Amino acid sequence: MLQDLGQSGSLRALFPRPDGAFLQSVLINTAGGVTGGDRFSTSITARPRTRLSITTQAAERIYRAATGETATIANRIQVGTQARVNWLPQETILFQGCALRRTLHVELAPDASLLMVEPLVFGRKLMGETLTDAAFRDRIEISRNGQPLYLDAMALHGDISARLARAHVAGGAGAMASLVYVGKDAGAALDPLRAMIGDTGGASLISDGVMVLRLLAPDGYLLRKTLIPVLDLLSNDPLPRCWMT
Repeated sequence: MLQDLGQSGSLRALFPRPDGAFLQSVLINTAGGVTGGDRFSTSITARPRTRLSITTQAAERIYRAATGETATIANRIQVGTQARVNWLPQETILFQGCALRRTLHVELAPDASLLMVEPLVFGRKLMGETLTDAAFRDRIEISRNGQPLYLDAMALHGDISARLARAHVAGGAGAMASLVYVGKDAGAALDPLRAMIGDTGGASLISDGVMVLRLLAPDGYLLRKTLIPVLDLLSNDPLPRCWMT
């Protein structure tokens, strides 16, 4: 049950009729994209023993920024006792000339669960787009009871396409996804997930009940083709319909 909701600017949250046990929230940027100088933030709390699935209406497009301007997206999630959150935004697409700084901070109660994914596309391959001048900084923090469980930071700037082409960086991949699953059954999911992703990524159990997965793909379509079965396995609820269109 939704208890409190506040929203302003071009960011809106809709709550479609759920297909399963989770309350679903769809975040919509009515501006149609993000550019330099834009500021977006969300603060979400899942109260004890609740189930919440959060997604976006469509891929978020990060457009060219004016010189010296950087867009920011800041997301914070608190997950209460025996609660579960699925953070399932669709792809973030970086465009030539974009500048974005993004953060996600998740605070878990001692027995809370989380499925988090952040898919990222480095230009639209079918449109012939390459990122020769762009800037992207990303930071993901997940804590339990004030103690860090997972920290990941990424900084790319300038000729991003050339950097991704390096064998020791991304081997020419045009899309990637970072996924973290925190749950008692994380260890049991490891082998099935590795069989699903094959040579396109890797999955590891970094501590008891904390599994991390990274996927690389030539483009957003192939990334999604691999990612959807992974999310189906881990989500414990039907995927939001936005993901299936």
